[in-house]
Amino acid sequence: MQDERRHAVLRAIVEDYVATQEPVGSKALVERHGLGVSPATVRNDMAVLEEEGLITQPHTSAGRIPTDKGYRLFVDRLTTIKPMTTAERRAIATILDGAVDLDDVVQRSVRLLAQLTHQVAIVQYPTLSRSTVRHVELVALAPTRLMVIVILSSGRVEQRLVDLAVTVADDDVADLRGRLAAAVNGQVIADAAAELGALEAPSGDLGVQAAVIDVLVEAMSDHRSSERVAVGGAANLARFGDSFEVSVRPLLEALEEHVVLLKLIGEAQTGGLVTVRIGHEGPYQEFASTSVVSTGYGPGDEAVGNLGVVGPTRMDYPGTMAAVRAVARYVSRILDEA
Repeated sequence: MQDERRHAVLRAIVEDYVATQEPVGSKALVERHGLGVSPATVRNDMAVLEEEGLITQPHTSAGRIPTDKGYRLFVDRLTTIKPMTTAERRAIATILDGAVDLDDVVQRSVRLLAQLTHQVAIVQYPTLSRSTVRHVELVALAPTRLMVIVILSSGRVEQRLVDLAVTVADDDVADLRGRLAAAVNGQVIADAAAELGALEAPSGDLGVQAAVIDVLVEAMSDHRSSERVAVGGAANLARFGDSFEVSVRPLLEALEEHVVLLKLIGEAQTGGLVTVRIGHEGPYQEFASTSVVSTGYGPGDEAVGNLGVVGPTRMDYPGTMAAVRAVARYVSRILDEA
C-alpha cells in the first residue's frame, strides 16, 4: 500500500509540475489531490521518492520536480492512453478528410499534431521500400506512347511516360497490363522488381515489355521520399520559457537536418505501439531535456512511416500519447482507403 501511495504522490507531482511548471510541495499535493494522508506523510513519501531518484529538489527549501526516471515510471504505469475528446476527434476528421493527395495528408497531419499537442510535430513521408504495389495500370496515349501508373500502399501514385520504337495494339496493351499486374500486385517493392526482372516477354514483343518494365521499376524505386520529413509547430518552442532555453537552439538547428529528425522519432512501429523516449534515453545528448513521443502509421498492419512530437520532458504525456496515436490511426485509415 505504501508503494501505491508513493506512486500516487509521484503521479500528482508530475501532473502538477506539468501544469504549473513550478516545483511541487507536500501541502499543495494534499490540498489539490485528496491523497487522504497528512502533509507529513507525503513529505516522508517524497523523501523516499527522492532517494530512489524519481524526484529531485532543484533549490533549497523548494518543492520537488520529477526526474527522467520519475517520468519514465509515470509513463510506464499508465494503464491506458486517455481517449480523445469528441471535439478533438471531430477536428482530426475535419482537417484530414479534406486532404487531396499524400503530400497534403502529410502537411495537414504535421499541422494538426502541432495544434493538438502544442509541441514540435514531425511526420516522416512514407518509406517506399516498405510499401507494397496496390495497382498497376497501363494506358495507351498514342500508338507509340504509353502511360505507366503505379499505386503503392503508402498512398503514393507514380506516373511515367514510355515512348516506344514500334506501334502497339490495344489488345497487346491489355495483355501486357494483365501480366504486369499478376507479377507485382501485392508484392513489396523489392520482390516486385525481382518478379518483373524474371518476366519473360511473349514472342514478337519487339522490346515493348522491356521498355515498360524499365520505367515501372524506376517509378517504384524512387526512394527520395523515404528521407523526407515535414515539421510543424516550431513556434511552440517559445512557450517553454527560460528553463528550456538550453535546448531550444540545438533543436531549432535540428529542424533543418532531416536525418537527425528521422533518428529522433525512430523506426516505424507496427501494431499501434506508441513509443516514449524521455530525456537521456534519446539518441542525442543535446536533446537531454526533451522527450519524443512517436508511433508508426500505414495501411493495415503495415508501417510505412513514423510520426511524433518533440517537446520538454515536462510535457503532458497522456494527452500527447493520445494525440499521436489518434492522428496515426486516422492517417493509416486514409492510406488504407486510398
